[in-house]
Amino acid sequence: MIKYIEETAEYLQDKGFDAPEIGIILGTGLGQLIDEIEVLKQVSYNHIPNFPTATVEFHKGKLIYGNLAGKKVVVMQGRFHLYEGYTLQDITFPVRIMEKLGIKTLLVSNAAGAINLDYKKGELMLIDDHINLQGSSPLAFKGVEQLGERFTDMSAPYDKNINERFETIAKANNIKLHKGVYASVVGPQLETRAEYRMLKLIGADAVGMSTVPEIIVANHLKLKVAAVSVLTDECDPDNLEPINIEDIIASAAKAEPNMITLFKELIELL
Repeated sequence: MIKYIEETAEYLQDKGFDAPEIGIILGTGLGQLIDEIEVLKQVSYNHIPNFPTATVEFHKGKLIYGNLAGKKVVVMQGRFHLYEGYTLQDITFPVRIMEKLGIKTLLVSNAAGAINLDYKKGELMLIDDHINLQGSSPLAFKGVEQLGERFTDMSAPYDKNINERFETIAKANNIKLHKGVYASVVGPQLETRAEYRMLKLIGADAVGMSTVPEIIVANHLKLKVAAVSVLTDECDPDNLEPINIEDIIASAAKAEPNMITLFKELIELL
């Protein structure tokens, strides 16, 4: 993997991806942030050596480098998921590349279902902690200790200072920002009524199919990390209706301007 990381990072550096400070991963239906960036360079995933390729139709599949709120950023427009058939090492490879390019902070967004029924679709949730229900770890491979501490501490995986700044920004802009626990499952099927009840019992406020692997690797690399979920549906097991993916995408688009405000104003402060 070290060889692949060096090869990929060198390719991107040659393309002009020069010392970004902040990495951003954009989740399902959350691509509008790109419109706020002064794009200097962009490369499709399928042109980057050793990179996976996004297979989900509403994920764009580009790595973008540019200026946002006065900082150099590298942005994943489209991410990878376990349900696409990738390994956890594939999914988190871009995080290792962004760190190799120079980032010190990683900001992550995702679309999630609200388990906590006090949270409503179209609102945002700041992730304070998570539950890994994906069945393995992106650090579970031979030679991981060459890239960082094998037994990575996860007592505080989300940076407290960044989270406090997010909350301050949300309050100043009158943005409803919950704080809670995100559970990450494999998917791609949605949960049953019994599974939603289980998730609530074990302490989850929201559920999705991403994010946790990238957070684990970011902590492995000692990056400062924070994540925001856009709540796209309400997972009430007693009143569960068939899922509508178009409705989920529409809810994400409705909430996205608030997420963009949070990210832009935070980056100005970093």
